[in-house]
Amino acid sequence: MIAVIQRVSEASVKIDGQVKGQIGIGYAILLGIGQDDDMEDIDWLTSKVINLRIFGDEEGKMNLGLQEVKGDILLISQFTLHASTKKGNRPSFIEAAKPETAIPLYEKTIKAFEEKLGKKIQTGEFGADMKVSLTNDGPVTIIIDTKNKK
Repeated sequence: MIAVIQRVSEASVKIDGQVKGQIGIGYAILLGIGQDDDMEDIDWLTSKVINLRIFGDEEGKMNLGLQEVKGDILLISQFTLHASTKKGNRPSFIEAAKPETAIPLYEKTIKAFEEKLGKKIQTGEFGADMKVSLTNDGPVTIIIDTKNKK
């Protein structure tokens, strides 16, 4: 799994002009599910994200976590994170999981985030044409790849 985590002061996703998910302070997360991903990836990723300390404390140092700032999560599926651009100019998405594999993993990721955060998270809709808007706070953007845990 590849996750792009953006610390935001606000974020939303629209589908067909209607707001599907919306948050204030928190994380807007773009999630790419790969064909080799499984429950171990979900558990590792959700724990890592929930425990990240990337919000500023009273001294302005990144020292506070999502729960300490009472933040929320907006999770958006994005298979294009698995794009390969090694050959030619048209990206290949061969490493991205097919919908029959990715959808159940996406739904399990939502549940894992909700269990670890202790509240409902906001989401987009898998496979939909979505319009994501956000205000990146900082800016702070972190990329996590569960296959490269360094």
